[in-house]
Amino acid sequence: MDDGEQRHGAAYGLVAYGIWGAFPLYFAALRPAGAWEILSHRILWTAVLCTLVLVVRKDLRWARQLWQRPRLGLGVTAAALLIAANWVVYVAAVLGGHTTEAALGYFLNPIVTVALGVLVLGERLRPLQWLAVAIGALAAVYLSVAAGAVPLIAVSLACSFGGYGLVKKKIGVTLAALHSLAAETLVLTPVAVVLLSVLTLRGTTTFTGDGGWHTALLLLAGIFTAAPLLLFAAAARRVPLVTVGLLQFVTPVLQLLCGVLLLHEHLSAQRWVGFAIVWVALAVLSVDSLRSYTRRAPRELHDPRQSPEPAQAPDRLAT
Repeated sequence: MDDGEQRHGAAYGLVAYGIWGAFPLYFAALRPAGAWEILSHRILWTAVLCTLVLVVRKDLRWARQLWQRPRLGLGVTAAALLIAANWVVYVAAVLGGHTTEAALGYFLNPIVTVALGVLVLGERLRPLQWLAVAIGALAAVYLSVAAGAVPLIAVSLACSFGGYGLVKKKIGVTLAALHSLAAETLVLTPVAVVLLSVLTLRGTTTFTGDGGWHTALLLLAGIFTAAPLLLFAAAARRVPLVTVGLLQFVTPVLQLLCGVLLLHEHLSAQRWVGFAIVWVALAVLSVDSLRSYTRRAPRELHDPRQSPEPAQAPDRLAT
């Protein structure tokens, strides 16, 4: 792939991670809507948008495999429930003034993912990967002791998205990014409808009662969910996975900056120390990834048979 394509891919990736990084500002702007209402609208309008795009493209044949392959259908359902949990915890964190702890969760996510690979899939780690996991565990212990409680928001976000990735890996999902998003949000649509119905009966919805701008922002949830995912998929097809892995840290960095600088959240000295320990773990993990890539690349260049099959762009549905 030429340098121009890689530059375009890196730009797509930066835009995608930049949008995800700015999500705290979007969700904060949705007040006074609560986390459950925002989750419901996000599911509903994303499903509507994906369905419209697929109908226009006449791209519906892929959906047959969801009921022809029960294991795939169950896997998509499990993935949908995990990502819904991730979304609602994240939104509740932002609305509750805990954006910085949510950012910590996404810093921890790569370490949790590596750990799940060992514990559940039986994968073997390289020495630096073991070191990164150990440092990440140390950070979690330190933060728990310093705060007198486990950082539940960060742990919940890291584990729910790590579990989401694990389910996708375990069932061998081969759906394209748009197909995956459509399937998972359509699975969740009945849940969203029930939630909105309950909120309406209780008189606690804000969709039509807080002005046109508020309604428009809720309607845009579908675009704000789908657009960065598709940009990310375009990036993953154009740049090496090691580049994608390094770009992913843009999101929690921006989330942290949004929380501290724009949403005026206080970050204690102990929390800064905890972040620093996590960043050391991520640095070790990044060095390992770069070393592995630089060792593998020359072999693949001289022996095309060593080159892996083009990887499907992994789904990135967090936040």
